[in-house]
Amino acid sequence: MVAISRSVLAVVLMATSAAAFSSSFTSSNGLNTRAAEGTMSMKIFDWKRRADAATQESLNDVENTEFTLDNLTSAPGSRQNKKRKGRGISAGQGATCGFGMRGQKSRSGPGVRAGFEGGQQPLYRRLPKFVGRPTGPGHTKTEYNIIKLDELNGVAAGETVNYASLLEKAAITKSKLDIHKVVVGKNDFTAKDITVQAHAFTKSAKEAIEAAGGKCEILKATTGEVIEA
Repeated sequence: MVAISRSVLAVVLMATSAAAFSSSFTSSNGLNTRAAEGTMSMKIFDWKRRADAATQESLNDVENTEFTLDNLTSAPGSRQNKKRKGRGISAGQGATCGFGMRGQKSRSGPGVRAGFEGGQQPLYRRLPKFVGRPTGPGHTKTEYNIIKLDELNGVAAGETVNYASLLEKAAITKSKLDIHKVVVGKNDFTAKDITVQAHAFTKSAKEAIEAAGGKCEILKATTGEVIEA
């Protein structure tokens, strides 16, 4: 009899523990998902929306719900209230507001500068650099050698002119840049009926050449071939 009573007591204890274990996955306020349903739900931080479980369940019923401007709401947890710092230790961000008690980062002011690594060799000094080519913001624009329109005044009508021919005639000086752009100069443009080859033209320079009966041909930066006439 004692053995039977002990076995019955063990069965009862196992049943109660199983019930308690299953009930730990359920919640009275609908925050967590019940194990029997087998679906997932997100925790809602706003207590007003969390208490209104009927509205949430009706909106989740997509087949029977018509979404309008009146019932559109943001996703649960996507809009949290701003943390109120310095309002007591019970808030979690009181007193030092999460910055600690000592150190440079706890003081007022900007703190450490960008790229500073505590005195060790920073990353921007450890990495190799391209010689003669600056890096960083402001150094990504294309740099052209400038050819002015008044430097083309000595070209005869009907000729084709480019940087090489101008350099050969000593109309311009040597440049370290490989791509060239034609711009309007200070003096008047007097050449007539010429074909100008360059990698780029300003709008006003192109209009001046075409107005004088000339033609503009754009060259490819890598091969120097004519890609647009």
